[in-house]
Amino acid sequence: MTLSKKPFSQACENNKQPILEVLHRILADRKKLLEIGSGTGQHAAHFAPRLTHLEWHTSDMPNNHSGIKAWLNDVPVKNLHQPMPFTIGVNDWPLGTFDAVYTANTTHIMQPSEAQLMMQLVADNLPVGGVFCQYGPYKFDGQYTSESNKAFDLHLREQGCGGIRDIDELTLWAKPLVLIEKVAMPANNFMLIWQKQ
Repeated sequence: MTLSKKPFSQACENNKQPILEVLHRILADRKKLLEIGSGTGQHAAHFAPRLTHLEWHTSDMPNNHSGIKAWLNDVPVKNLHQPMPFTIGVNDWPLGTFDAVYTANTTHIMQPSEAQLMMQLVADNLPVGGVFCQYGPYKFDGQYTSESNKAFDLHLREQGCGGIRDIDELTLWAKPLVLIEKVAMPANNFMLIWQKQ
């Protein structure tokens, strides 16, 4: 399929390499990963061929599946799996045991109740020692990390999204996940690394 037929996110294109560098390190000993909200499919198509030790399972709302499949079909690797229907608050947790979960730029789109439910589902379903890699913009102690994130949050809320979440809030929702690392990323984003205790 040609590039023009596939959904495309410039943000995904910009951040895929910095994210991969973090995932290389964090997921070195992991075997099976669930991606929540695979979006366009660009991340999965970039990461799975470069993390060949890891079974990468995509998921999203069904209306995004055709775009994800278009990206996945251009990357014929055995460790990359077709999208499962998974909408927070609608579907049950996907079948299977995952020792890692990854999500990018989903938490601020969700309503607060959905973000809370996602944190709880990940906490409930990861095995002890499992890791959750959560990428996006966040607030610290109620403060934005930049003026551009403040403006972005206002824009999100005007669009009906839940907005940028505070790390303290996520920490409360995530138990028994513990935030073991906060990695500063380009464009005022962070990769939060959670581990189930």
